[in-house]
Amino acid sequence: MATVLGSVRAFFAQSAFAIDRENAGDVLARERLLDHAMGEGRFRKSSEKLRRGRVPAEGLALVARDGDGHVIGTVRLWNVEAGVDASGNPVPALLLGPLAVDPAYEGTGIGSALMRAAITEAAQRGHGAVLLVGDAAYYERFGFFAAKAAHLVMPGPFERHRFLALELKDGWLDGAAGLLVAAGRRLGRGELPKAA
Repeated sequence: MATVLGSVRAFFAQSAFAIDRENAGDVLARERLLDHAMGEGRFRKSSEKLRRGRVPAEGLALVARDGDGHVIGTVRLWNVEAGVDASGNPVPALLLGPLAVDPAYEGTGIGSALMRAAITEAAQRGHGAVLLVGDAAYYERFGFFAAKAAHLVMPGPFERHRFLALELKDGWLDGAAGLLVAAGRRLGRGELPKAA
């Protein structure tokens, strides 16, 4: 009985983790986590085409750390142009992804905490909208909906119902239409893809 009680307590115990900015020392741990959580298929996604050769948006590469400081979750946001507005001007936005949590920590609230931290930081930095490709049932709780991305397209195959947007500033995506295009700083020659 004591073993069962201990297991129940462990199941309901709040996981100790902290959200932090990604640093250069996190690159290898982040990549291992993404390989473990998402597999090799992550490199074939349309979102990856927008991230390849770029650094994340300034201050928007976050990690979750366990009590020993190990990376157990990651989220990054990237500068993109979300099509153009009615006047033909590019609409600056962010593309979120990938979001991943070490499978050993799934269901402990780490993914939600990373999402909330990323959205809050993006809003505080003055960004107007965040887009992503993901499970609507999960991301709608954070305010992401397909309707706001209805006139935008990814640069490659994507499932329309999984292409979602959140406006951080009301009306930011009104009239935005067209192809998402990578923006922001490119990786320098020989530079590792670290946090911005």
